[in-house]
Amino acid sequence: KASSLSLCPVELEPVDAPIILSKSADVGIEVEEISDVEIAPEIYVESLIEQRESLEAVAKIIESCRGDSVASELLEYVKDFQDLHEKKKVLDSLVEIIAREEVELNRRIERKLRRKSIKLEGEALIEFLKSGSISLSEIENLILEEIVESEKRLSDQLGTGFIEVFPRTSAFPVKANPEAVERVKREVEAEIMVQYFLKARKVARRIKELLPHLEKEIEEVFRIELVRGIKEFCEGFVFPEISEGRISFVEGRNLFIENPQPISYYIGRTHLGDHPVVVLTGANSGGKTSLLELVAQIQIMAQMGLPVNAKMCEIDVVNELFFFRKKRIIYGAGAFEDALKKLSGVLIGDGKKLILVDEFEAITEPGAAVRIISKILEIAYKRRYYFVLVTHLGQYLNLEFCRIDGIEAKGLDENLNLIVDRQPKFGIIGKSTPELIVERLYRKSKGEAKSVLGEIFSSLSKDVKRVELRKR
Repeated sequence: KASSLSLCPVELEPVDAPIILSKSADVGIEVEEISDVEIAPEIYVESLIEQRESLEAVAKIIESCRGDSVASELLEYVKDFQDLHEKKKVLDSLVEIIAREEVELNRRIERKLRRKSIKLEGEALIEFLKSGSISLSEIENLILEEIVESEKRLSDQLGTGFIEVFPRTSAFPVKANPEAVERVKREVEAEIMVQYFLKARKVARRIKELLPHLEKEIEEVFRIELVRGIKEFCEGFVFPEISEGRISFVEGRNLFIENPQPISYYIGRTHLGDHPVVVLTGANSGGKTSLLELVAQIQIMAQMGLPVNAKMCEIDVVNELFFFRKKRIIYGAGAFEDALKKLSGVLIGDGKKLILVDEFEAITEPGAAVRIISKILEIAYKRRYYFVLVTHLGQYLNLEFCRIDGIEAKGLDENLNLIVDRQPKFGIIGKSTPELIVERLYRKSKGEAKSVLGEIFSSLSKDVKRVELRKR
């Protein structure tokens, strides 16, 4: 059973180790049972020490809501154990600590030696002249004092009895004795590990009992944080009204856009008419796709029971919502077949559906796209689905049951940004105005690219003028 836990080596005979656990009180430290708490209690204790800041946060939230917290109780156990944990961390870096103390020791000795003057008088002078050497007892005492001071500091750091790691000689610079360092490490390690194990086991026995309660508190904190996060996120939002037969909102704001223009829109039955199927046309980069996103955001949040990002809102609860986004790469082999297969599959089945489609015509030639789109819209209308289609082919669609809305660009501002009123005009086809996009590219470009774009822009401008003259 002990081997199956894979927590420590298991032997049948006593071995030389800092800690030996045994079911018998005659050998090592007796354990009550073969379990993780009895064999490796540090698993529980160290985990809580590492998560101390999280425990403090949990305790603060729970106590502010309902008083006592299990997390607070666990923190008290961790606090009692903290000093011993710090000792263990010091032990793990003992060699580095001694090396730093050695450097500091030699710096202190050197500073004092530089200020020291030596007098040779009487017998000491005669001895020096005879042998060429002298007994510098004063210097030896100075070095010894500094060595003792360093070893005292090391002992205080380790929280143990006095330790000796530096040789008692007048040699300078002073170097720690590697054998003495290793011996001290073994002795201190054995002492601290036993203390650590016994303390950890005592704490872990209680911790294990409290962990299920801590898990419940953490789940409670997650719920509180979720509600708080939703409240902050939905600041200024409104709860929608449930209304049969329409989806509408006033001054909706797209969550994915910074400082968006408020948009009002409706699909379905209102005092303005009954239009469950809508075609949205207009300027490139005018906000058509953003409006589809806004419709999806409002519908999803409303059906989640959340307030929505609008001033007023009414929604009809749908069984399914589909959003076909325009892909960046749309001309791959089988793209048209795949898109048509998915879209036709959506038009099957009962129940209320909200279907949002972004530029379906981009994956086939315009003539076929008009006929396919017309039939798709007709099927959606007959089944009373809510359907919004973004397209540049609005002028070619002649469907009495379908409302066509438009977003128009008026030009470019001084920074070459499109001047667009992103609020769609109901029942009015919006122009794509590709000439504005080409103009912006032309005015931003340089060199040969500017020349090519200039010719394209000139050609588009002439086409636009001819169309406007025909309309007059």
